Amino acid sequence: MRIFSVLFFASIALFSSVFAITPDVALQRLMQGNDRYAKDLLEHPDRTSIRREAIASQQKPFAIILGCSDSRVAPEILFDQGIGDLFVVRVAGNVAGPIEIDSIEYSAKYLGSCIIVVLGHESCGAVNAVLQGQTQDIEAIAEKIQPAVTKCKGIQNPLQSCVKANVKSVVAQLNESPKIMTLIKQNKIKVVGGYYSLNTGKVEILP
Repeated sequence: MRIFSVLFFASIALFSSVFAITPDVALQRLMQGNDRYAKDLLEHPDRTSIRREAIASQQKPFAIILGCSDSRVAPEILFDQGIGDLFVVRVAGNVAGPIEIDSIEYSAKYLGSCIIVVLGHESCGAVNAVLQGQTQDIEAIAEKIQPAVTKCKGIQNPLQSCVKANVKSVVAQLNESPKIMTLIKQNKIKVVGGYYSLNTGKVEILP
């Protein structure tokens, strides 16, 4: 019976990978999960031993999350997703250098992911460090965040504005990747920016 169950769920995983969802459906799935998280109605999907065994031989994450390393911003939890659902790249300030972009392109091209979310968050320490001019020991990260901070001078709520500007800058950067651009033209992937509120637990999709 146990073997039958594993084979059954493995076949479902394979079926899902063949009939991929659209970028809009993928984003909706993420936002529905975030709504559950914010309302303390977590379903904890795809976290059983059956799921673990079913995808042991292959992965087909439907979404890529480029998020901050901040310990309070764990994508699998705040989007209420499970094992194998998300391809997560995390780095302070959710910036994108060559290593991060290579990782994202790999999942987009070879794993079938159809949505990329660049996820910034409230009270981001890396962005605030650049805003305050205290960038010692994070120079490489600060260099990538600085253009967004420069754009926000004189704006009300500067930290929130800078975090969102940084997210939009990274979204634009990813949209210029030749590999991602090709997939976008084929309607196989979409890149969006998000802002996570530490207090409410909600993710806001940025225009």
